[in-house]
Amino acid sequence: MDPKSPIPRKIVIVAHPKVPEAAPEAKELAAYLQEHDTQTVHGMLYDEGLRKRVKAGEFDLLIALGGDGTILRAGHLCAPGELPLLGINMGRLGFLMEIHKQEWRSFIPRLLAGDYWLENRMMLTAEHWRAGEKQGSWDVLNEVVVSRGQTIRAVHIATMVDGRHLTTFVADALIAATPTGSTAYALAAGGPILPPELRNILLVPVAPHLSLDRALVLAEGSSVSMTVDGDSQAVFSVDGQAPVGLAESDRVDVFAGKHSVHFIRFQDPGYFYRNLTPHMGMNQSNYKNG
Repeated sequence: MDPKSPIPRKIVIVAHPKVPEAAPEAKELAAYLQEHDTQTVHGMLYDEGLRKRVKAGEFDLLIALGGDGTILRAGHLCAPGELPLLGINMGRLGFLMEIHKQEWRSFIPRLLAGDYWLENRMMLTAEHWRAGEKQGSWDVLNEVVVSRGQTIRAVHIATMVDGRHLTTFVADALIAATPTGSTAYALAAGGPILPPELRNILLVPVAPHLSLDRALVLAEGSSVSMTVDGDSQAVFSVDGQAPVGLAESDRVDVFAGKHSVHFIRFQDPGYFYRNLTPHMGMNQSNYKNG
């Protein structure tokens, strides 16, 4: 590890409110850090006052306690200010988490000695367009999903890559994922696993019907446009957030974003491959969302 990594002195700890054990663990961790010459505060992930302080650049490290859902939300919060992020797994699947809740007492001294490295993971930008007007823009750490709405029929998604027509997918959904997202919904839909350091978009159709049925890894720097074709009822969602309705001819553009999430890592860079087999043996249905 690089011994010259910055030593954090102003630390914020956030806990997921729906993970009961996260809040007391955050309090204990905060007390430990305060005893070791840091200015540390703790609170809930969705505490608006705390979030404003993060966005104002008040801290030099954020520690998130929960599961992969927690780290996704924390990543969205940290990325614009390039705030390093450390995840502590509270017993969920933890694909993105660095250490388990029983391990932090062993790893925090290394953090305070600068014995860690930063792993930079790309984010995407997703834009929703309707009749030539942009309706909104989102940062994406895992994936953008265009899918059928409440009707039980496939959605038609005209798809362009770098401004050139690729195909019209007829499927339950089309996923545009980052390498980070390649181990999430895209993996469940049969997509390949991409190393986290790549900066490629992964396209994966879900339950395609008489259309292209293979995942595609796009070249670095490529962009994707997904347009609702015909009167298909469709929605789109970013990183599992509440879906947004799509009207006929609405378009969702996806491209490499200007932000990255900076994860603190203690393991050597080969950790990703070593962890694949243990994670593949864990059925996510045995774990709560977090």
